[in-house]
Amino acid sequence: MSALDHPTPGADAVAGATAPNGRPGGSVAQPSGHPSRPMLEIVDLSVEFRTGGEPARAVRRLSLSLNAGETLSLVGESGSGKTASALSILGLLPRPAGRITGGSIRFEGRELVGLSASEFRTIRGAKIAMILQDPLSSLNPVLTIGWQIVEQIREHTKCDAKEARVRAGELLRQVGIPDPERRLASYPHELSGGMRQRAMIAMALSCRPKLLIADEPTTALDVTVQAQILELLDSLRRELSMAVVLVTHDLGIVARLADRVAVMYAGMIVEAGPTEQVLGHPAHPYTLGLLASLPRLDRPRVEALTSIEGQPPNPAMLPPGCPFAPRCRYVGDRCRQEPPKLEQLAPQWHAACWFPPSRGR
Repeated sequence: MSALDHPTPGADAVAGATAPNGRPGGSVAQPSGHPSRPMLEIVDLSVEFRTGGEPARAVRRLSLSLNAGETLSLVGESGSGKTASALSILGLLPRPAGRITGGSIRFEGRELVGLSASEFRTIRGAKIAMILQDPLSSLNPVLTIGWQIVEQIREHTKCDAKEARVRAGELLRQVGIPDPERRLASYPHELSGGMRQRAMIAMALSCRPKLLIADEPTTALDVTVQAQILELLDSLRRELSMAVVLVTHDLGIVARLADRVAVMYAGMIVEAGPTEQVLGHPAHPYTLGLLASLPRLDRPRVEALTSIEGQPPNPAMLPPGCPFAPRCRYVGDRCRQEPPKLEQLAPQWHAACWFPPSRGR
């Protein structure tokens, strides 16, 4: 059965939805109960961007880990640090503005922070692949889809040109592109948005990576194509036993695909744990606000959607206390003066809040 023969996930209400696998998590965005070392370990990662004034602290002491075959989702508003965290894993922060200022990123026990460009080239595509947000700007417009996939296969394997082209056609067929042989000769602008996204997925999977980073993989796609792409990714994850880091702001996607979720705000994790627990019983006001802002399709609409008032803080001028305090409806004096640390609320569940909703107010 192909990936597209599976039922497609719905995009409706998150409340009550659960992750498909339910594997346990551990400490702060960490898996537990796994006999071996996690495939990906990030400890106290900090990233900043310098653009002339005060440095913008895009990521602040991020810690997480991921096992093979597991899906971890990073969620939050634009500017929360999700993409900067993902780009750091592959050494793709824009230079010279962006740089890692502290912390460790280990993949299969190998430290990635500080690797040279040539060392990263042996990892990108072959062991860690990334699906970027906009395939039209990510694909080379003057080269055919087939040329770009074949180039990557030949770069990381011992295939000759003929074998690589056959493999490229198989990949396009695997991701559900009709008439793959003809599409290999197509240029990016000749494909629809959904087909370009599938071609990007095919390229990312061309060398059977162990870790896939999907950064907003369904941006600007219609609901039907979005559902097909998401089910395709999850099907291929199961088939290839890949670990997946899913970067998104859509909690509906998270509820359907992720085993664990880390909610980010102002460059830091404010809540982390198993998806069912975090979305079913949010422990941070920001998580609660994100969930409240989602439309529900399983009940009549009787009132306007709830919004989170205000704007995220300037990463170059963060407040002294909790960064969410200026927008929080439950804020207290301690919140404005002292930043909360991630505390364990229950096994495998952490939140950085002085007054978690789960404990009452």
